[in-house]
Amino acid sequence: QVQLVESGGELAQPGGSLRLSCAASGFTFGNYPMMWARQTPGEGLEVVAAISGWGGATYYLDSVKGRFTISRDNAKDTLYLQMTNLKSEDTGLYRCAKAASITTPVYSMSQTTQASDWGQGTQVTVSS
Repeated sequence: QVQLVESGGELAQPGGSLRLSCAASGFTFGNYPMMWARQTPGEGLEVVAAISGWGGATYYLDSVKGRFTISRDNAKDTLYLQMTNLKSEDTGLYRCAKAASITTPVYSMSQTTQASDWGQGTQVTVSS
């Protein structure tokens, strides 16, 4: 009964900002590492950011470092992705996912295969 529902995606201009949210239910959210991944026709599904259960460790795809920030509010069972200085190549369907194990290290969360449950996604389109 794990449920992950993303929101916040929309059309944005290059250089703009968006904040994505992922509302989680059906599991003890604060115990699990989480990730954001994006799906595109060219690159498939790739992890853009991941975060430990307590929020103290993070991973970022090289192309988004310095521009995106992953965070979580365990009291609200919500995961966030703050996206700034958006580029056209950031376009994609952004999905949040739960790690298969509470012990999955963040460095392993750079691979989509570490996730056991996925949300349906929210579309981000960056275009002028």
